[in-house]
Amino acid sequence: MTDTQTSPDTTADKDAPPAVELPWADVHVEHHKMLRLAPLQTDRHTGGRPLRFVEFGYAERHGKDKSLMRMAIKLPGQRVRKEQNHLDVWVDHTAKRVHFGPDTGLQVEPVNRGIGRFMAAQGITWAKKRWPGYTVDGTDLNNKDALNEDTRLRRDHFLRGHGFEVAYADAQHLKGSIKDVAVGDLRGDWNTEKVQIVEILEAAQMLQQAEQNLAEQEVRIKTQEEKVSKFKREDAGLRFTITCLVAFAVFQAGLLIWIATHR
Repeated sequence: MTDTQTSPDTTADKDAPPAVELPWADVHVEHHKMLRLAPLQTDRHTGGRPLRFVEFGYAERHGKDKSLMRMAIKLPGQRVRKEQNHLDVWVDHTAKRVHFGPDTGLQVEPVNRGIGRFMAAQGITWAKKRWPGYTVDGTDLNNKDALNEDTRLRRDHFLRGHGFEVAYADAQHLKGSIKDVAVGDLRGDWNTEKVQIVEILEAAQMLQQAEQNLAEQEVRIKTQEEKVSKFKREDAGLRFTITCLVAFAVFQAGLLIWIATHR
């Protein structure tokens, strides 16, 4: 949440109710998992999509009135903006309602790799196991996403894929919103062909296999280098032999010419 300064001359600001401070503002992710982003064909909008590994982290907090699941994606060797790759799931036990944050929406980097759907699925599954009878707050959708038709369609496909109902108040599909929905009606799945969780043992096996492949490659390279060296030695021998034969032929030709001219 952001703090706003109020002017003493602004009646509306003075009459406005105080903002509700949420707990656990300083909570950082505590549990970490490795994600494998499968290599995909180059997308005409988002560019290349090579094989990549990223870190998924999360933390949980539970209190009498509220619960929180905080998630983040970390990209090795790459920094992202503060609002990117971050998702909170807030649970209000008093009102029995669930809210996804931040209010600016889920922004992921890299895009079009399945990360957003994976994070949403983790939050939905977490809430669905514990409070299926709670209600997820509906909200207005960002108008900026509707300015580009492809972006709007991807957003709506993402939301509907998780069980949210998207509605529009205008024919131009600019004023969109999602309606309240029961947590138990949401779907916590993602495209496992795009994003896979890699466990520690799997990661160790991958490293072992990579090292084995590297060793085999080195053996093949050494074998090829030995063959090349052998061919170079044979080539040098053949060149020497050819040079000797040419020299002998020239000498013999010169000798024959000398004999023929001195008879």
